[in-house]
Amino acid sequence: MPDQSNSPKSQRLPLQRWHIYPARDNQAQQLAAATNLSPLITQVLINRGIETTEQGLVYLNPDSQFLPTPLEEFPDLAISVDLLIDAITSHQKIAICGDYDADGMTSTALLLRALRHLGAKVDYAIPSRMKDGYGINSRIVEEFHREEVSLILTVDNGISAYEPIDRARQLGIKVIVTDHHDLPEKLPPADAILNPKLLPELSPYRGLAGVGVAYVLAVTLAQKLGKLQGLTKSLLELYTLGTIADLAPLTGVNRRWLKRGLRELPHSQLKGVQALIEVAGVKSAPGSGEQANPTLFAALSNGGKNAKTLKPEDIGFKLGPRINAVGRLDDPQIVIDLLTTDDMGVAQERARQCEEINQRRQQLCEEIEREAVDLCEQNQISFQQQRVLVIVQAGWHHGVIGIVASRLVERYGVPVFIGTYEEDGHIRGSARSIPEFHVFEALESCHDLLEKYGGHRAAGGFSFSAKNLGAFRERLSKFAHQCLEPQHLKPLISIDARANFEQIDLNLYKQIDSLHPCGIENPDPVFWTPEVRVVSQQIVGKGHIKLILEQDGQPNRIKAIAWRWGDYFPLPSQIDIAYKLQENNWNGNTNIELVLVGVRLPVTSSPTAAQKKAEFYHNDRRYTCSLVESLRELRIRNPQGKVLAIQRGQRVGFLGIKREEADEVDVTKPPYFDLIKAALSALETK
Repeated sequence: MPDQSNSPKSQRLPLQRWHIYPARDNQAQQLAAATNLSPLITQVLINRGIETTEQGLVYLNPDSQFLPTPLEEFPDLAISVDLLIDAITSHQKIAICGDYDADGMTSTALLLRALRHLGAKVDYAIPSRMKDGYGINSRIVEEFHREEVSLILTVDNGISAYEPIDRARQLGIKVIVTDHHDLPEKLPPADAILNPKLLPELSPYRGLAGVGVAYVLAVTLAQKLGKLQGLTKSLLELYTLGTIADLAPLTGVNRRWLKRGLRELPHSQLKGVQALIEVAGVKSAPGSGEQANPTLFAALSNGGKNAKTLKPEDIGFKLGPRINAVGRLDDPQIVIDLLTTDDMGVAQERARQCEEINQRRQQLCEEIEREAVDLCEQNQISFQQQRVLVIVQAGWHHGVIGIVASRLVERYGVPVFIGTYEEDGHIRGSARSIPEFHVFEALESCHDLLEKYGGHRAAGGFSFSAKNLGAFRERLSKFAHQCLEPQHLKPLISIDARANFEQIDLNLYKQIDSLHPCGIENPDPVFWTPEVRVVSQQIVGKGHIKLILEQDGQPNRIKAIAWRWGDYFPLPSQIDIAYKLQENNWNGNTNIELVLVGVRLPVTSSPTAAQKKAEFYHNDRRYTCSLVESLRELRIRNPQGKVLAIQRGQRVGFLGIKREEADEVDVTKPPYFDLIKAALSALETK
């Protein structure tokens, strides 16, 4: 049987590869007995490297772990504090140079609030996304010099800005760089550098985002001046917003501080945060004090049994995008005003602007994604041959194409480099990747074709002359062939444990709360259930599928949602599903629902499920076939043991010896179509 067709049009189920953690039942049971947690949850802990009760306590109650002070960890922190104190006491001008993403804007707002509280003469500048691009530049340095600035403080940028910072030093301006991006070969000649990448790998501060570094600096400075009172909560809230919106790893001090910050946000005294929560429609949920195991988790309650908290997804999907949209499409000053004002009228007006800009961002993303998918399907791109998607179109807004790139990675399972033409004959773009492909190294392999580029393993940005597009596409494909195998070209779904529907209830969901905050490097638990029957399904909203599901032998039906899966509607009648859990509160009733993240045709079925079997010959080869009525599935086996499995009404089948390792094939194309006709004919004569 020949290789699969890998064109986008042939896909009727999401292209995915499932990695299911091996079940460690005995260890999970022992940990469950010691903690009063469900074995499902302790299996998740084991998957995260938490294998003993002691480790579990520290993980679930990070405040119980010893934490070195920032002054012990950051070599230049004391120098930075002294430079700022000198500037404050001598009434010198301080200028913050921020960035236009959520991390950069919250960092700027945090330090503005802190320095104003401490009596500093401080102002800020943020480079224009359209005119300047990322980070401090010589134009901004010269402008600060004309304004008689004595100390520049970069936030979420600066570590790679050697020339602008060197120019500042030549002009007699002192510079503190606070950043979290990867280190260049040559560090800038700043007076002090605060970057967690300079710390040891095992440092609890290693995962701080730019706003985390700003938080460390502001708190340490306020402590040194004895003016921390009245400042802590507001800084913690801004740190929480920026850290989650920037997708920083939720480990180390981030996990410790975010647990506190997520409890504080619903009760925020910051007018801007209040207004943003209101326009976003965010509702707080029962806090981590309501845990299933009061003995082990008593230390987690802090705010009391009735404490309310936000979850990372509230920020990641609701608050963060409204902040980020402004930096992508409009003036970052809107967000700075929002997060630094004490006037509720100003806060509400700025929050309204954020909402309107975010709606425009959503519309642009939908339009560009639709156009990009149409281009892929019209051109019948073979991802098996290219192993990377390079797609460029005039008229796309470069402020949002990075978001579209992420959606295309999710859809097609390949690295995506997406760009738009600029007026000067250049292409400017963004890249997003899969785990096995390093974006920055790929861009480095094209360095002679590019004018500007940067990034890290998972994402990057670039610009180049449009005349180099063909060579750029060819070079990237060559690089992809060196590091990607065909099996890599599907999005990876990591699954923690198998669950039955009878195990899914409010108690399990409350236990999952003990794992929060979840996010990067501490993902939400993902469970899977085999051979689930789809009772009903319908399209809702903008291309989402709403379902009711049931499992054989289980009494309860469960509602589910599959976000942005409209292209796969309708799903087959019987499927294996991978999912997260979410709480739904409606009319005073609380239910647990599933959020589908993966689906595949059933890998296993009952040996007695096959209703019809037949043997037949096709093109002088012997085949056996069976029709599994319960799955509405036809299976054809060749003499070498390969099985072609096709569900009724589907264009895509599975071909392989083992279902979990099978390739997806377009069964409407030869020779599969003729083979299927021969098999059905043989079954009809039985």
